[in-house]
Amino acid sequence: MKYLIVGLGNIGPEYAETRHNIGFMVLDYLAQKFDAKFDTGRHSFVTEIKSKGRTYVLVKPTTYMNLSGKAVGHWLSNLKLTPDQMMVITDDIALPFGKIRIRAKGSAGGHNGLKHIEQTLGHNNYPRLRFGVGDAFHKGKQVDYVLSNFSDDEKIDLPGIIEKAAESAIAFGSIGLERTMNQYNTK
Repeated sequence: MKYLIVGLGNIGPEYAETRHNIGFMVLDYLAQKFDAKFDTGRHSFVTEIKSKGRTYVLVKPTTYMNLSGKAVGHWLSNLKLTPDQMMVITDDIALPFGKIRIRAKGSAGGHNGLKHIEQTLGHNNYPRLRFGVGDAFHKGKQVDYVLSNFSDDEKIDLPGIIEKAAESAIAFGSIGLERTMNQYNTK
């Protein structure tokens, strides 16, 4: 079985450690854990890992957040996968920092990366892992907030939460979406 795991973020060193790049951070963790290296692919950096008899194609779109659907559309087609064989990992300001919420489908919730994926696919029926980054910003400062680095206090807990998110992406392929949601969705 093959699965596509898409981590959303923006390319460039100025975005590397920002809240908006949590999808890239989770995939970087997985690649490091499985000793895989990202190569430049169509609309993305891409690598492949294997776990428990399953293959996971990890994709970090290079199109910038607002055009993430280009990479998703290409890799689903190229790998001949359906959207239910894909998990998209993204930041979410509607969730408190560190909370993980996995869903089979859902709205974009104002997230431009998810909006473009939905526009590209023509629906919102694909699994996603929403990684809570909190909402500690003043009105009108949302963009500045998601493009800022995590606080020093958040950085203490961040590695463990990234590891948990990465484990849930692997579980998605090995035990299925329902069991993964039951096991990893935090209360």
